[in-house]
Amino acid sequence: MDTEAASGSLQLVEFEWIGWRASMHISRRSWFSLALFAVVVVLIVMRGGWLWEGPKRTPIPDRALTSPLNQPGGSAAPAEAYEVYSALYLAPMDEPLVFSNDSVTDIPQVNGSCLRPSTPQEHELTEAFETANRQSHRWEQKFTIRQGYRLMPRSQTAETQACLETHGQDTARCEAYKQVRHVRFLGVPGFDRSHSRALVSVVKMCGRYCGSGGIFEVEKTGGTWRRSEPNDFTRNCSWMY
Repeated sequence: MDTEAASGSLQLVEFEWIGWRASMHISRRSWFSLALFAVVVVLIVMRGGWLWEGPKRTPIPDRALTSPLNQPGGSAAPAEAYEVYSALYLAPMDEPLVFSNDSVTDIPQVNGSCLRPSTPQEHELTEAFETANRQSHRWEQKFTIRQGYRLMPRSQTAETQACLETHGQDTARCEAYKQVRHVRFLGVPGFDRSHSRALVSVVKMCGRYCGSGGIFEVEKTGGTWRRSEPNDFTRNCSWMY
């Protein structure tokens, strides 16, 4: 009886051993199939160029192309606008002044996203500003700025920003812009009925991914335009890229 039991136990152990080896064989085949499948997937992804390369920086959009304002077709900028910006740039800067000859305002900050008009006059300024900038207007050499300035067409502003971004690595192309630190895009002022207050916009770019800007209020006192004290109307309208 003991011999039969021992023999049965041995057969059971052998059966379990054979089953374990078989399962190991199946497991190895499964792992091999899984590894082969993974290699095939990687090769397909590599051929398709789908490998993730980390977060990509998105260029600041050209607002003349992506917004309801700054649309092409505008005429020359109004004469009164030159008086406003000439006064704002009266003090000398520690860098050359370079302006785009196309008026541009930073559209994401309009349409209620940053301006907070609460009085009839502030609503009037908001509407006047949006109306003035529905189309992009053309700036001319009519600013009165003592230190001097330079107006650039769209093609040159794009090239200048590319040179700023690469720190002038293309020496031949960037030689003409090596002193430039920013390109400024000016919005057309929106005046109130008395033409003693206005909203203005300045976007200052130091490359496709770099810049700052703002919409702010100005007022005419003593015959001279100056920036108004900050208030809730435009308090949230300054930003940095």
